[in-house]
Amino acid sequence: MLTIEWSLASGWEKPYIKPLGNLSLHPASSSLHYAIELFEGMKAYRGVDGKIRLFRPTLNMDRMARSAIRAALPPSLGVKKPTKALLYVIMSPVGPYFASGSFNPISLWADPKYVRAWKGGTGDCKLGGNYGSSIYAQQEAMELGCQQVLWLYGEDHQITEVGTMNLFLYWINEDGENELATPPLDGIILPGVTRQSILDLAQNWGEFKVSERYITMSDLIAALEENRVKEMFGAGTACIVCPISKILYKGKHLHIPTMENGPQITTRFLNKLSDIQYGREDSDWAVLVS
Repeated sequence: MLTIEWSLASGWEKPYIKPLGNLSLHPASSSLHYAIELFEGMKAYRGVDGKIRLFRPTLNMDRMARSAIRAALPPSLGVKKPTKALLYVIMSPVGPYFASGSFNPISLWADPKYVRAWKGGTGDCKLGGNYGSSIYAQQEAMELGCQQVLWLYGEDHQITEVGTMNLFLYWINEDGENELATPPLDGIILPGVTRQSILDLAQNWGEFKVSERYITMSDLIAALEENRVKEMFGAGTACIVCPISKILYKGKHLHIPTMENGPQITTRFLNKLSDIQYGREDSDWAVLVS
């Protein structure tokens, strides 16, 4: 097989030919040709007691099984039914991304010309193709001075996800209630483990309304004009929670007052979940690895 390596420092290197037997992944693999592959973001946490913990691993396994069904894994393209599949597991305990209660807000670019997922697609599965198609939009966001993409959907510009994270809005809703809202799992939203954990915690606290509901950019702008927005944050395995401070939409910068408001709720979720993951608090969500 002809192989040519590229790097930012050196550009294209000298071409060479190597036997297929030396390759870890066959070039005819359906994961390369048709993106028939999936992955999971389950991580191991080294706790304050030195023990290794997994965080709600059954949720990752359930999602992996659903993704496998949607991707027809092991795959069959109607040409030849496969006889082999390959599973890679990277085993590497990780440390915390942020010191407890200490993190920086991010800015978002919202433009409906790029769509992360659509009805009938695979947005609710953790498939590689979902992420590969988002990289160009992410690059454009950075060129405009933003750190992540706020993905919109539909003619009414529904807010869906932020970068590769689920999105939460803590606000005073149209009925005057304190509400924590996140888009519903309607097929275009990834069912994140951190997302579910935040919903479970908030419902258990019982201190404010918790909703899975549609939120449009018009809803958000109206709430900002009426000073009803308290906090907005992304949620995912890597960062746990990530506060949002600014959105560039239709050429205008919308200021999100997350940091001015504490951010009390965002910090509370961060501390609670990281305490469980790193063994500072006992919970059946944490599974010890012997």
